[in-house]
Amino acid sequence: MWGEKFWRQELWRMLVGTTLMALAINIVYDPMGMVPGGFSGASILLAHLSGGLIKGGIPVWLFNMLLNVPVFLWGLFIRGREFIVKSLITNLMFSTMLYLIPIQPVAQKDYFLAAIIGGVLTGSGIGLVFSVGYSTGGTDLLSSLIQKYLPHYPVAKLLFVLDALVILAGAVYFGIDKAIYAAVSVYLTTQIMDGILSGLNVSKQVMIISAQYDQISGDIISQMDRGVTQLSAKGGYSRSDRPALLCIVGRRQVAKLLRIVKERDPAAFVIITDVREVLGEGFGQIQS
Repeated sequence: MWGEKFWRQELWRMLVGTTLMALAINIVYDPMGMVPGGFSGASILLAHLSGGLIKGGIPVWLFNMLLNVPVFLWGLFIRGREFIVKSLITNLMFSTMLYLIPIQPVAQKDYFLAAIIGGVLTGSGIGLVFSVGYSTGGTDLLSSLIQKYLPHYPVAKLLFVLDALVILAGAVYFGIDKAIYAAVSVYLTTQIMDGILSGLNVSKQVMIISAQYDQISGDIISQMDRGVTQLSAKGGYSRSDRPALLCIVGRRQVAKLLRIVKERDPAAFVIITDVREVLGEGFGQIQS
């Protein structure tokens, strides 16, 4: 659980990611009254509401911790001890950064600029945290737990509903104009996050159709140390059988693979497509 990989690779991503997320809350969303969804958005709303009951209000970092307690306890029985413990550590990092970073608006009354800054910071932070397979809790963990009891609904749809409810509550309290900018920021967050996760895992799927398939296959295996799968194929015009080669390589290996193909058969037919994620031997590990 606490192996070398955690201390050398995962911990720093969790720390940097939670710091970026906390920056977005304390320099954009909280001081400018923007509710970006999730437990962070709910904490901002509750913190402002508590200002009418307690002088200065209950801080966002404390609400964030309190809201996550029942979710982590619930998740302990469903997601397993290792995932929950490391996600709890990530949440504690996030709450600590919320406590340490001073609340100061970075864009004053420029809500469009604030939405961009908040989206970039949050998306980058969440992307780093998700890249190690954990979360800070909140609605993303809650939606995955609810999905266990509503298997016909995908996690993404449940997450959208939960976040939409939080943003709607923010619109009622802070105003529809701020909610619109918050929604823009959430959209940008998802794009940045998706770009980071895809960039870390993206590969290329290459299909090669050539009469020299046997030689090309051998060269790829020996020179690139990549596996090759032969697929049964038949030409629609020639009606002749000719295996098609399927190979998954990293983006930087595409040029070398094309050189190998060209040396063996300059007339080979090659199809290259993007692959969002590859799991298995030679690539990422399959997570339970």
